[in-house]
Amino acid sequence: MSQEIATSPELSSLSFEDALRALEDVVRRLEGGEVPLDESITLYERGESLRKACQARLDSAQARIERIVAGPDGAPAGLRPLDEQ
Repeated sequence: MSQEIATSPELSSLSFEDALRALEDVVRRLEGGEVPLDESITLYERGESLRKACQARLDSAQARIERIVAGPDGAPAGLRPLDEQ
């Protein structure tokens, strides 16, 4: 396992942009074909965790955007809490 992966910050502390950059780095390294098999498996697992974290943040952002209530003129009139029915 590479030192970079072993000491990486928790996913929750990464911004979306940092997590996406880390995922892109994982993909680039795997596609390069220069990584030994055991490290490739570790990289793949890290990549899958990063992908899930990015997708969760995108889903959350989408839900927040969908909660914007449009006024009669089509302009945003306010926000509703996500847990409001």
